[in-house]
Formats: sequence, structure tokens, C-alpha cells
Amino acid sequence: MDIILFLASGLFVVLGIIGAIMPGLPGAPLSYIGLLLLHFTSKIQYSVRFLVIMLLLVIAVQILDYVVPGWCTKKFGGSRKGVIGSIIGLFVGLFAPIPYGVIIGPFLGAVIGELIEGRNTAEALKSGLGSFVGFILSTGVKLALGISFAVFYVKAVIEAI
Repeated sequence: MDIILFLASGLFVVLGIIGAIMPGLPGAPLSYIGLLLLHFTSKIQYSVRFLVIMLLLVIAVQILDYVVPGWCTKKFGGSRKGVIGSIIGLFVGLFAPIPYGVIIGPFLGAVIGELIEGRNTAEALKSGLGSFVGFILSTGVKLALGISFAVFYVKAVIEAI
């Protein structure tokens, strides 16, 4: 049974890293499931405190993934309508049947929001750039968390051997 749990755990950790980069896959939760599966082997026992801290990090990263693009839009001079457009664009991009919708959606949403606000094209594009920067930042944070879960996995497997 341990071998199956080790393999399934590794699969979830890898899917978590892929999910950090590829839109549509919830990377951090998948990596967390991988650690939980590892915890249920007879060889690895994480403390409840560790598991709770990791869960809180996963929740925080999931929330930040939706907040950071709007926040960066605002930091790049975006208006309230640009931020709202970025958030709406993110959700539309998640479900739009276009490639890279989750990247294009917030950018276009911010630009459209700024144009509705009455801003000129340069200002609107700057807000869209802020949304894109926010996407890159949140992807980097998700990737860093996924890699840290992979490090925990590899360390645990080495210790179990």
C-alpha cells in the first residue's frame, strides 16, 4: 500500500507544479493532496501543525491568485473600473474556449474597464500590463509553493528509503 501512496503522492505533486503554470489546474491544492497522501504512508508522518500551516499557505496562494492581478492593475495606475474589469476578465478567461484565456482575459478586462472609465489607450494598456504583471507574480508564487512541496516529497522519499 505504501508504494501506491508514494506513487500517487508523487503524481499529485508533479500535477501541482504543472498546475502552477498551466491555467485550469489547481496547482497548490493538488500538491497539498500529494503531501497528505505521503502522510498516510507508514513511513512518513508529518505533524498536524505542519499540515495545517501548509493548508493555510495553499488557501492564501489560492486567494492571492485572484487578488494579485487586480492589485497590480491598481498599482499600474488602473482605476476601479480597470480593477473590476481585470477580475471579470480573469473569470471569463477561465471559462472562455480560447487558448491562454486566463492570461488574455484579465489584460483585456483591465483595458476595457479603463476605456469605459474614459482613459486614453496608453493608460488603458498600462493598466492591462499591470494585470499581466500580477498574473506573472501569482504564477511565480504558485510555482514556488509547488516546488517546495516537491522538495518535501523528495526529502521524505529519501528518508523513507
